[in-house]
Amino acid sequence: MPQLSDGSVDVVFASNFFEHLPDKDELVATLREIRRVLRPGGRLLILQPNIRYLDGRYWDFLDHQLPLTDRSLVEALTLVGLTPTEVRPRFLPFTTKSPLPQWPWLVRLYLRLRPAHWLLGKQAWIVAARP
Repeated sequence: MPQLSDGSVDVVFASNFFEHLPDKDELVATLREIRRVLRPGGRLLILQPNIRYLDGRYWDFLDHQLPLTDRSLVEALTLVGLTPTEVRPRFLPFTTKSPLPQWPWLVRLYLRLRPAHWLLGKQAWIVAARP
């Protein structure tokens, strides 16, 4: 992101992105670049498949290259100087391809019912801040 100045961004949202990176070195380099562009107090919001809860289904997608858990992401965030402020190992289902209906009212209900996250959640939600 060379076009962005240091400390010029309030929020970065990464949804289902990091598993497509080729290796851990690229993950760390990407997180360092995100930290560079975040202003102090800026936040990184991550929604990410959590391989801890997926068995072999993680590899059903040809473009998934880097297996990550909530724990490995927290470790990488800390390594680059970002502070995890919220970690939910189980948040959303792994995929929206499901026989269950996805009506807006049902999605809102799911988001409010934390026990449902523990039953169906296969993706992690992590928020990290730049000190």
